[in-house]
Parts: sequence; structure tokens; C-alpha cells
Amino acid sequence: MVGAVALRMLIGGGGLAWPDDPTIKALRLDRTLAGLIVGAGVGLSGVLLQALLRNPLASPDILGLASGAGLGVMLSFYLGFAAGYGAMPLLGRIGPAIVGSTATLGLVYLLSRRRGIVEPVAMVLVGVIVAILAGAGTQLLRHLMPDRGLEASRWLVGALPDDLPAWQLWTGAGVTAACLVVAVMLGRQMDAASLSDDEALSLGVHVRRLRTLLFVMSGVLAAITVVIAGPIGFVGLVCPHVVRLAAGPAHRPLVVGSALAGGTLVVLADVLIRAIPTTAGRIPLGVLTTIIGGPVFIVLLRRELADASRRSG
Repeated sequence: MVGAVALRMLIGGGGLAWPDDPTIKALRLDRTLAGLIVGAGVGLSGVLLQALLRNPLASPDILGLASGAGLGVMLSFYLGFAAGYGAMPLLGRIGPAIVGSTATLGLVYLLSRRRGIVEPVAMVLVGVIVAILAGAGTQLLRHLMPDRGLEASRWLVGALPDDLPAWQLWTGAGVTAACLVVAVMLGRQMDAASLSDDEALSLGVHVRRLRTLLFVMSGVLAAITVVIAGPIGFVGLVCPHVVRLAAGPAHRPLVVGSALAGGTLVVLADVLIRAIPTTAGRIPLGVLTTIIGGPVFIVLLRRELADASRRSG
């Protein structure tokens, strides 16, 4: 992570050089911090969702949390126009984003239940469909706005902001750090809950309370990252699996490692965006992470389908 941060601070329009201008230095530092917060939040949210749902394919973007948060924010922008406030969210961004992400997660969970059992692959399919519907709703609201959603659309494809307010930056950092601390404290309970409800209860784990905490934290983290940078695809899926291969399935090192890996991946992706020369502006961060993570998701999905086929056979 330290190397990624140093590289991001060095890279600019003229190549690798430490900025002498204090303004440029501050802008690069803020963007780097935003990348760390977003990456850590998405990576941690992915781990919590996988523990909550016992689904190795769960992540904020695949289950529709990011799209639901985006829909909530866009609805707030639309209400701002309808109320005569112009291109500003009527209800803020964080509140609508949290409501949108948690409501989406609850809807996906309910729709994917069959006889009280949630199938991992079925949940992924439901999540993808709900995400598409939420994305369509977001685009509809954008089209209905007088400015066609120009003010609100820059983060719809996922991009680190250059002008993030300091209070929003530090709020995101505080929320992410708090969720990380709580997740570490819940590590042993998540280990027990990954077996079965009966085994977890026999070990003294309050399963319902644990799931409630994981539900709330994953929704809040997904909302915070969408508010800061828009939807960032596949980071929450890829990072937990990479850390699991290196550190094993225990959740305490897993949550810390996924947060570090997510922050590193997002900052390195931002470095790559700066390094790739284009004539049409910068490549959106969400596009780049999706290009990297999409093939990984296909491999994981094929593996999960093969495992399900062997279990049924």
C-alpha cells in the first residue's frame, strides 16, 4: 500500500515527479486518500457480505448495493430539481445512499430465498437483475432532469473526485475505520457463523445480532463508497479472494487484508488511469476495475457452478 501511495503522489501530467506546488500536492493527497477510503470500504463490504450470506460470490456491485445506493442519490438529485433547488441533492447524499443500498440488499435476500434456503448462484442472478433495474431507474431519473443529470452523472461510472469536501473525506475515513474495528472484533463470531447456525449457536454466537450488524455495516460501507466515487466494480469480490488465498479463511486477518488490498488496488488503478494517454479524457475508474475484475468473476462463477453440480450429483 505504501508503494501505491508514493507512486500516486509522484505521478502527474509531466511524468514521475514530486509536486513542488502545495496546491497540486494537496489535490494529489486528497485524491489518494479518497482512493484508499473507497478501496478499503468496498473490500471490507465484500468480506462482510460474503460472511453474512455465506456466499463467496457476494460483493456490493454484484448484489446491487452500489446500484441501489446510486438510485437513492439520483432520486435525491431529482427531488432537488423538483423542489426548485437546482443541481443539488435535496436530502443529501449519504442518507439516500444508505437507504438505497440496504433496501436493495434486503430485496435481493428475500427474492433469492426458496423454502427458507438461499442458493448462492440464485442470489447472484437475482442481484444482477436487481442491479440492472436500479441502474435503469437511475438512468430514467437522469433523463427526466432538466440538465439530463449532467451534475450528478460524473460519478455514475465510478471516478475519484478532485474536489471532495474535507468533511466528506474524513466522514468516509471515520466510518470505514469504525466498521473495520468492529469487523475485527467480530472475526471469531464470523468464523463460527460460516459453519452453520446450529454450530454457531452452540459456540455462543448470537447469529441474528451478528447478521444484523453485518447487514448494516455492509450497506453503510457500500453507500459511503458510492457517495465518494460512484460504483466501483469487482473490487469487493476480487480482494477478499486474493487475501483468502494468501492468509487463509480466518476473518480477522481477512477483513484487515481485504481493506488494505482494496485501498491498494483502487490507488494503483488511479495511477494506471493517469499513466494511460488518451485524447478523450481520463478513463473512468469503475470501467478499469470492471475490466480487471470481470474475468475473475467469470472464473469464480464457473468454479461455484462446478461445485454445485458435484454436490447435487
